[in-house]
Order: sequence, then structure tokens, then C-alpha cells
Amino acid sequence: MKTAVIIDNGEFPKKEYPRYLLRQADLTVCCDGALAKYFRNMKAVFGQERMPDIVIGDLDSIAPAARKRFTGKLVHVAEQETNDQTKAVTYVVENFRDITDIYILGGGGAREDHTIGNLSLLMEYAKKYGDCPHIEMVSDWTTAFALTDTADISCGIGRSFSLFSPDSSLRIKSKGLEWPTDDVVFDNWWKATLNRASEDTVHLEFSHPSSALVILD
Repeated sequence: MKTAVIIDNGEFPKKEYPRYLLRQADLTVCCDGALAKYFRNMKAVFGQERMPDIVIGDLDSIAPAARKRFTGKLVHVAEQETNDQTKAVTYVVENFRDITDIYILGGGGAREDHTIGNLSLLMEYAKKYGDCPHIEMVSDWTTAFALTDTADISCGIGRSFSLFSPDSSLRIKSKGLEWPTDDVVFDNWWKATLNRASEDTVHLEFSHPSSALVILD
């Protein structure tokens, strides 16, 4: 089991769990717009200077001096059809086949539109790659991941549990939630939010393969 951490240009985490994920990562990939935030926080995270393994993006925001410092670590992706987060995810999946888990840090907190866009992309990654690698977005407040079919989620009794889907034809029967989702029509974002696990494991049964997003506290 090997992990990669991708650092977006949102709010850099302050709490221990996401910083622990960064310290323990086998591969660290920094989107170029997040590089300055990484530099400001790396000593607090690692106790010393530690360069990211890869810096990826269109690289327009990187000064010439930094380019020299990162010779061999810069990955230039010029296309503008996808954002830097997706470029980073694609690069890791295509070039590091032994990575089993990808954690995205800094995916939200700076702008709501970026946060919503980055969260929704988790469903695109799940449709494209399945659960290998497993991809989560982790912040100081929540952990988010996508599902494409029926699943059991080990989350612990009492944990906050929100469920979203862009598919209004999808029905998701649930077991282990305080308020069952069996009759929820996913025609707006709020419809299955602010729920709570009543059992250690939550079972979600999809009416058909589709896309859904789970956000836990």
C-alpha cells in the first residue's frame, strides 16, 4: 500500500490528520499555484525543509529561480481543459501504478466555486478509475470520496454523513443512517445532507451504477 498526496491551492490544512497524511506520503505532488503555501508550511509539517517530489501545472506562476531549484521535478501540462488537480491526479495514476491511495489536500476553503468544482471531480475520477487508486479529499473539517455503486462504509457510530448525487434517477437505500435515504430524490444538493451514522458501518444500495459523493466529518 503506497499513498500520494496532492496539494491544491486552497486552504492549507492546520490540523494533525491531513498533515499526518502529508508526512507519511510516499509521493508528494504540488500544484504549481500551491507551491508558495507549501513552502510557508513545510517546516511546521515536517520539522525541516522537504521539497515536493513533483510540481505540476502550466508553471506560469513559478519564478525562474524556483525553476532552477526544481530541475527534474517540474511537470508542464499546458492544456486548459482540466484544472491542476485533475492534471495531478492523471499524472499520478498514469505514472505511479503502485499508488493505492491518493489524498487531496487544499481542495477547498479559498473559493466556494473551486471547492464545489473540486469535490464534484471526485465523482469523475471514480467513474474513470474505479477504486484503484482510492481518492479522497481531506480538509481540517471533512473527508470526501465518491462511489459508483453499492458499498459498505466503515465510519463509526455518530459520525456526520452527507450524501450527494447529480443523478436524479438514482435511488439509494441505506442501512446504518439515522435518517434513511430510501425515498430521497437527488434533485437538489441538500436532499441527503447532515445525516448521522447510527451504526459503525453504513450500507448504501444503489438502484443502478451511477455517481454519488460522500462527505464525512
